Amino acid sequence: MANKRELKKDINYVLGDIIEAVYVWEYTNTEKSTKESEAIIDDAIVIFDDLIVKVNDKSVENKKAHFKAIKNELEEKGRGLIDRINALK
Repeated sequence: MANKRELKKDINYVLGDIIEAVYVWEYTNTEKSTKESEAIIDDAIVIFDDLIVKVNDKSVENKKAHFKAIKNELEEKGRGLIDRINALK
């Protein structure tokens, strides 16, 4: 992990791309309900807020391990959101 700024950018890009994918799905499936897709967007925003709070936590002793854990959490939760997008009907 290079630094805090890079981690924040990664969080922003990953979750932003996921939200954009949901919007594309909604645009291409206008006849379908958006209830599930809106829930994915809401969850992405909550995950974003949660991860940014963790990145800005100044009480961490081992920053390298802390940032690595955040990056792993981003990857795990991002994959979960992507799976939910792929499961939209």
